[in-house]
Amino acid sequence: MFYDPIWDKQHEECGVLGIFDKTLDIPRYIYWGLFALQHRGQESGGMALTDGVDIHTYRGMGLISSVFEKGVPDEEGGPIGIGHVRYSTTGSNNPRNIQPLAVYTPMGQLALAHNGNLTNTRALREELDKNGAIFQTTMDSEIIVNLISRSQKETMEERIMESMNRLGGAYSLVLMTKDKLYGARDPYGFRPLCIGRTDGGGWVLASETCALDAIGATFVRDVQPGEFVEITEQGVKSRIFATVDRKQICSFEYIYFARPDSTIDGQDVYQARLNMGKEMWNETQYDADLVISVPDSGNTAAIGYSQASGIPFRHGLIKNRYMGRTFIKPNQKQRELAVRMKLNVVKSVVKGKRIVMVDDSIVRGTTSGIICKLLREAGAKEVYMCVSAPPIKYPCFYGIDTSVRKELIASTLNVEQIQKYIGVDKLHFISIEGLSRAISNIPREDMCLACFNNDYPTAIPTANEEGEKYALEHK
Repeated sequence: MFYDPIWDKQHEECGVLGIFDKTLDIPRYIYWGLFALQHRGQESGGMALTDGVDIHTYRGMGLISSVFEKGVPDEEGGPIGIGHVRYSTTGSNNPRNIQPLAVYTPMGQLALAHNGNLTNTRALREELDKNGAIFQTTMDSEIIVNLISRSQKETMEERIMESMNRLGGAYSLVLMTKDKLYGARDPYGFRPLCIGRTDGGGWVLASETCALDAIGATFVRDVQPGEFVEITEQGVKSRIFATVDRKQICSFEYIYFARPDSTIDGQDVYQARLNMGKEMWNETQYDADLVISVPDSGNTAAIGYSQASGIPFRHGLIKNRYMGRTFIKPNQKQRELAVRMKLNVVKSVVKGKRIVMVDDSIVRGTTSGIICKLLREAGAKEVYMCVSAPPIKYPCFYGIDTSVRKELIASTLNVEQIQKYIGVDKLHFISIEGLSRAISNIPREDMCLACFNNDYPTAIPTANEEGEKYALEHK
């Protein structure tokens, strides 16, 4: 995936998965788990497997079903495998940047899958360059394996933890050697990572609990911020390698990124989105005839709005689920055509009605205006739009491909101006307070809200209006 100028969405970061189990067909279970995490990244994917001696990678561009369209690799006999689905946040969409990344180190082979984005990428890369490091990719993830390889610590575990303490920003990692599986989560906990147990007594690491469900594993617990886990035949060994004053769990996981059937850090995602809809009703009290959603990401919040208000929920927009990436050039006329290809209005539902339309976010505002136009063409009397994210005013540096600030509509226009720009009769963004109440199991101080309020919990890259995504390619 990439920033989609047609659909005007912030896109997912990546998904990671690891399995240690002597009884399973590891390649097949990695495939199934990655399939469940496909929503987190659709540019590329792959898996790393071991035969007990060597680590082999199988990777490709596109969806997991395309990467392995000729079938999953044969079982290699080793009890460990890791997998990755990628949406690029640092480094371009290029075959050389596909993960998992496998390397030879002085301690033996190591493979890594990374979800997140480092904020000190440039400084670490320049240091490694000066010390003679050679890079084959433009990913910040390769910096991590270089740090591990160059560490002077005596064990692989110590090398990994020492390297983690040099990283800034967001990372949830799954790593493997020929006989061990590792997981690590940054001290702030920006990106999710959980632990599951298989029926055969094995262990799973995954970005979301939905991946555990897909392979029949049982959720055990979340990996804690700043925690390093080592998984062997003897079980799970846990160590805390770093601590900070407060967690900073990404609020957008609950708004949009995670699957609604997942639970992250004790918060049921579906319930959080349902609560967002209820909070938006409390904040708006719109007098309307029906509630509709922009499918699929607005569905649950729209149901919550309907339940709280008593206004009936109807499917007013139907999504073409067989339309993948569009290659239409994004001028206004062709963007409108692409939206029409992907969404169609149920005229009998919306005609003559005052409609509350619920969506998860507005980034540039290009698509919301087209959808409003489609509803009016179908005979909608009035359109009131509710958005279950506060106005996105600032870029994200922790693993989300947010547009540079000048392209975020809320950074330059106020709510009334955005309302006029997209052509709705009323426009409401959920308040930060309402969002915090909706994500009820996570204290507000433990959530990252930086893209809404400019309160970055860490040092961020030097201001660069062209962004940092291709920082390692412009040298």
